[in-house]
Amino acid sequence: MKIGQFVMMAAIVLTSGFASAETLKVGSTPTGVPFTYLDVDKNEITGMMVDVVKAIGNHAGFEPDVKSVDWVSLIPALNSGRIDIIAAAMSITEERKKIVDFSDPIFPYTEGVVVRADDNTVYSPTLTETAGKVIGVQQGTNYHKALEQMKGIGEIKVYESIADIMREVELGRIVAGVADRPIMAYQIAQGKFPKLKLANGYESQISAPLGLAIAKDRPELLKRINAGIETIRKNGELDALIAKWKLN
Repeated sequence: MKIGQFVMMAAIVLTSGFASAETLKVGSTPTGVPFTYLDVDKNEITGMMVDVVKAIGNHAGFEPDVKSVDWVSLIPALNSGRIDIIAAAMSITEERKKIVDFSDPIFPYTEGVVVRADDNTVYSPTLTETAGKVIGVQQGTNYHKALEQMKGIGEIKVYESIADIMREVELGRIVAGVADRPIMAYQIAQGKFPKLKLANGYESQISAPLGLAIAKDRPELLKRINAGIETIRKNGELDALIAKWKLN
């Protein structure tokens, strides 16, 4: 075979390989720093869970195409086929498992309570210290449902994002906000909300790890994703990403 013919055949093989590469649409929220958020400089969604799904894709044979999807639209978008995977700060819960499939756990997760830095109240797990006041929570979360079942707490006000909750607490419009502890702790550590702190005394009551969500009719994709998670856990990639995003 002549050199020119060999080069042409090699190019055809490579081109066909790239053409057959699978692209999967991944839904991620634009407001869940550091897990998923909009990088305004690059105008793209980034974060720890975005890095995780990219690392998994490298081993599971797919290229993630990350789309910005607001929190309450994530599961509807997945089940309607508009996206293939949810990669966000979404905890694995029994209720959600009724309507979507989850991957193996990726990262441990709990709730926290944020208050103003000058609030010296020692908050109990019952949050009865908020009685007669207003407490904020993110719409569609398991924390929202938990608060609705609690007695003797303040009025519950619902917000679309954690950033909205934190701003409202900082402005003094609500006394406290219940949301994802890792996200709020990261935001405070980064100096983005200097007037806030995690509430004195409060200990997390809800523990539910993060995982990727997949529609229930795609068992083969779930199997591939779980194999990818096992690989990045064993080879150290997952630990490196946790360290990169200062979550350890």
